[in-house]
Amino acid sequence: MDTKVVDMNTMPLTWQHIKVFTISSLGQALGSGLATLIGIIIPMIQIIAHPQLTSLQQGLISCMSLLGIMVGSSVFGNLSDRYGYLTLFRICPALIVLASLFAYYTDGPLSLAIGLFVMGLGIGGEYSIGSDYISEIMPKKWQLLMVGAAKATAAIGSILVAVLSYFLLIKWNNAHEWYNLLLIIAAIAALMLFLRLRFKQSPGWLIARGRYDEAEKSVQFFLGKNVTIGTVKNTPPKEPAKSLSLKEFIKQGNTKKIIFSGVPWACEGLGVYGIGIFLPILVMSLGLESASSNSFEQIINSIEITTYINVFILIGFVIGLLIVNKTYHVKTQALGFVFAALGLLILLVGYLLKLPNWVSILGFLVFEICLNAGPHLLTFIIPQQIYPIEDRGTGVGLAASIGKMGGVVGVFFIPLLLSWGGPKLVLIVSIVVMLLGGLVTYLYGKQVLPRQEAE
Repeated sequence: MDTKVVDMNTMPLTWQHIKVFTISSLGQALGSGLATLIGIIIPMIQIIAHPQLTSLQQGLISCMSLLGIMVGSSVFGNLSDRYGYLTLFRICPALIVLASLFAYYTDGPLSLAIGLFVMGLGIGGEYSIGSDYISEIMPKKWQLLMVGAAKATAAIGSILVAVLSYFLLIKWNNAHEWYNLLLIIAAIAALMLFLRLRFKQSPGWLIARGRYDEAEKSVQFFLGKNVTIGTVKNTPPKEPAKSLSLKEFIKQGNTKKIIFSGVPWACEGLGVYGIGIFLPILVMSLGLESASSNSFEQIINSIEITTYINVFILIGFVIGLLIVNKTYHVKTQALGFVFAALGLLILLVGYLLKLPNWVSILGFLVFEICLNAGPHLLTFIIPQQIYPIEDRGTGVGLAASIGKMGGVVGVFFIPLLLSWGGPKLVLIVSIVVMLLGGLVTYLYGKQVLPRQEAE
């Protein structure tokens, strides 16, 4: 066994890092998987189980998890800066397990909405705390790539939930069984909680508070007895970082950072959650699924197409990860928004001119690849770059909260837009939002994250 002392910042990537990465990124996969599941459940409730459900009610139920994420991201992020990550890191999956079981056993639209909100609280905390653990434990040269890879697991979560739902629904052949799909979320969250029972406090959080001995013990738990926190240990002790309240944080000259990290995330949130959750419904509205007079078969067909599209979400993430350390993130994110808007424009033209289905599918694929290679990946990475360790939980949590606010607006209004103007209006509004995200990225990105600092 190698006993040579190594510095955590310069050591090579090891299986211990991969273990921390896996446990910390499960929340990303679960959050995206939940969004996919909602998109499957809503048409089942609407078309089969509760046909009286209005567009407004669809939007309200669908956005409940995002409302929970919006609250959970900022609240848990700020609490993690104040009291540490570990306890909250366990509370989050516990909340998701309890909420999913509640919705499963009570079986109804109202209880589903309540359960989704509480699930969202837990996932919101995951979005802040999980990325912080990864950022603080990975070697310096791997930090941004691994934080980005954590976000990429969202695509795996979507694909996994879509595939499981597809085969389970074929087996059950009954839309009234929709509530059983909630057990998928409960099982994944239970696994997360089990894996985190033997875990330690974030070494980065301990270092920021001058608790070097505890931090080194934590590092050695995660990475091995021969690993040290490096040069930080030998620097003169400084006054422990003061945890700021959310109000104090906003007043500390962080306005431009908040706009740059939050507003594009909100615009991206409409594409990821607004279009993502209602993708099966949009596929049916655009007439892309196989023709069938049976409503349940239409849902099954739309899930199949949704799964294929989700594969291209993963491809987009892979492309983004290949270039994440080689490009200027502001430019990449801005161009990602522009090309995502182009994909939606292709989809719109295909729909209006009644072009062959392959044109519309091509538009979907361009949109998904460009959105996920650029904005979806980078809006998760950028807060880690621009906020210091002492209040990173608050900064990342606030950015995620603003991002989910965009998702809430998108999810709430897309059913209404469909009822007011059909897919045409949904696509036009989405194109405008994508272009807005690109514009804000361009205007604020160069001020907050100059090219030389990004490199």
